Amino acid sequence: MKMMYWGLVLGITLLVSGCNVNQSQDKKTNDTSVVESETELPSRLENLSKDWKTDWSKHTIPYEEIISGGPPRDGIPSIDDPKFLSVKEARDWLAPTEPVMVVDINKDARAYPLQILIWHEIVNDTVGGRPILVSYCPLCNSAIVFDRQIKNRTFEFGTSGLLVNSDLVMYDRTTETLWQQLTGEAIVGDLVGEKLKMLNSNLVSFNDFTSAHPDGKILSRVTGYDRKYGHNPYPGYDGRQESYFQTGQDLGRLPAMERVVSISMNGIDRAYPYSLLKEKKVVNDKIGNQEVVIFYKKGTNSALDSQVIANAEDVGSSGAFDPSVDGKELRFELKNGEIVDQQTHSTWNILGQSTSGPLKGKQLKDVVHGDHFWFSWVAFKPETTIYSVE
Repeated sequence: MKMMYWGLVLGITLLVSGCNVNQSQDKKTNDTSVVESETELPSRLENLSKDWKTDWSKHTIPYEEIISGGPPRDGIPSIDDPKFLSVKEARDWLAPTEPVMVVDINKDARAYPLQILIWHEIVNDTVGGRPILVSYCPLCNSAIVFDRQIKNRTFEFGTSGLLVNSDLVMYDRTTETLWQQLTGEAIVGDLVGEKLKMLNSNLVSFNDFTSAHPDGKILSRVTGYDRKYGHNPYPGYDGRQESYFQTGQDLGRLPAMERVVSISMNGIDRAYPYSLLKEKKVVNDKIGNQEVVIFYKKGTNSALDSQVIANAEDVGSSGAFDPSVDGKELRFELKNGEIVDQQTHSTWNILGQSTSGPLKGKQLKDVVHGDHFWFSWVAFKPETTIYSVE
């Protein structure tokens, strides 16, 4: 099914890219304060959603920005009853350098391998007693975790088969409202105006996860579906010079497929290019009045490079944190290949844990962040700043 998705994405590129390039610049995709006044649903959307309960009359973006990605709704099946394995069991099929999404809630640490998520895109789970939505859009490399509760109601999510700016559009199975994955905003339907709460997560290697959480749980490949787990249905995708669907927002500030650590904080959007992070390894910064520190570490494969993910290019991984411990602000640097704080000379790992020194055992507070492709981040956050070394 996913290979069909790939072929159809290629097939419709020429048909829809012009539409996306010419999107109205005065109607921003991420502006939920405006409910568009269009009343007539285009036939292409009406035909594919004729059996849906979605209220299309309520929407925050123009219909023209919403396109089909190929498969029908739930054609890319979510995992709704996830099974988990121990670290020892997962080592039988998961390579140390393969990328995993890490979620740690109330000391319940779980890893969701991208070799599975690339085929399902959504996992409905409960971690540490909290209902969560684990999502991954391969076209944007956007790995985001949300709280599934809205006003004390718990929702289950699936894939709609639709895209906006190449990004996954999800839907909830209660109201069939459509939700934008990269922003968490309801864009069409009864719940327009609501926004899913993003939760802390990290995209790191399986080895980094097991080092930090030796008793952690790993999503099993026993999903109820027959898929080529471990294989990438998008070989060579992140080596492209541009995305499939142009958004008209890139402006050439960075290469379209550059990975960026993306943070929204204090009304400010900021991107930290991986090309810079690979060189610096540690970036101390301030967003508004909030100090942040960004870590980078090599040793994590791309999920979107070679056909076999375990053999893919090493693109590394990142972490974003509040650099304070017990009320004392720290400043970080790279020293002898290790991330250390300048105040106590304790060492720290990519997940913000101190592994040696006076602060051993301490944990930095995560800052919600993404590791998206630049084109997708700037499409939804056109006013984003880009961190640079002055």
